[in-house]
Amino acid sequence: MSTVDNARRIASLNTEQTYVKGESNLARSMRRLRRHRMALVGAGLLLLVILYVVIGSLAIPEAISIFNDTSRRLQAPSSEHPFGTDVIGRDLLARTVYGGQVSLFVGVTAMLVQMFVGTVIGLVAGFLGGVVDVLLMRLAEAMLSIPQLFLALIALRVFANPATFPDFQFLGRTFSSTMIVIVFVIGLTSWMRVSRIVRSVVLAIKEQEFVTAARSIGARDAGIVFRHVLPNCLAPIIVSATLGVASAILLEAYLGFLGLGVRAPTPTWGNIMGEAYSYIDQWYYWFFPALFIMLTTLGINFLGDGLRDAFDPRSLR
Repeated sequence: MSTVDNARRIASLNTEQTYVKGESNLARSMRRLRRHRMALVGAGLLLLVILYVVIGSLAIPEAISIFNDTSRRLQAPSSEHPFGTDVIGRDLLARTVYGGQVSLFVGVTAMLVQMFVGTVIGLVAGFLGGVVDVLLMRLAEAMLSIPQLFLALIALRVFANPATFPDFQFLGRTFSSTMIVIVFVIGLTSWMRVSRIVRSVVLAIKEQEFVTAARSIGARDAGIVFRHVLPNCLAPIIVSATLGVASAILLEAYLGFLGLGVRAPTPTWGNIMGEAYSYIDQWYYWFFPALFIMLTTLGINFLGDGLRDAFDPRSLR
């Protein structure tokens, strides 16, 4: 075989190799995520917590979590009650299962409210600019200057009135109306950082050539936002969403510990710890809900770090 033929064969192999190794940005990001050890650890922790609350609810009837018997109050962990009992004799294992469902529900739904409001405000401010941008960003900065916990406490005092928002039934279970109030309180006091992140991405994207080309062919602003700008903002939004769940769960736990969270009869990890405040020497009372809060937030933060590295276009891993 001549030298020319060898050169052509090598060039052909290189072309085929390049074609085979080509991958989309999403595939590249998922490959990076699978190689991120801490992200895998975080996903494993989250999976354990989710399996605990799902399988636990299938194995333990809800009636056990609300059944009280003062003759067995504050019992230490045993074969009958693996996590012990609370101050009125309710089984803490069952309460951490059903409380975990509510805590995760509050975290996820509050994150959705936060992401929706923050994304919309960030898109509008970044794309329109001018006076609209100035007004919306000054509003965000004003809300950021006030501690979120303080804003949440004021909102709960105003809106979490049992007479105004009575408890409700859903799928045969009784839920406190404060659960819905807390979702919106947390979501509407957490959107500011998301809006600033989205705005910064929009300011960079709207000056790109493909946006200019879309305008030159007569595309409307709404079409440009939803077809070109918003898809390029998904990576930071996804990362912010994962971290937003952890923040919402922690804030709900703070409020529950202060006695202003989800009211009885609905259990959460936070209000179980709030009940245990007066019985701090009974370690099992606060240890297990605190453990699940820790595992959940650690898992979400590890996964969020992995998503941030995976979707970072400058990452070489």
